[in-house]
Amino acid sequence: MAKKGNRHHIILESSESGHSYHSTKNKQNTPDRIEVTKYDPVLRKHVSYKEKK
Repeated sequence: MAKKGNRHHIILESSESGHSYHSTKNKQNTPDRIEVTKYDPVLRKHVSYKEKK
């Protein structure tokens, strides 16, 4: 049975490589697409990750 609520599954994709993280966010609090600085294990440095969809 599906959960009801405001949290939705998102994919954060690296701006420099093809690596991605899977996470959730509250669409009521943050309706826009998010951009976060996270560690990219492919490049072995911190890069910007943007919400894919």
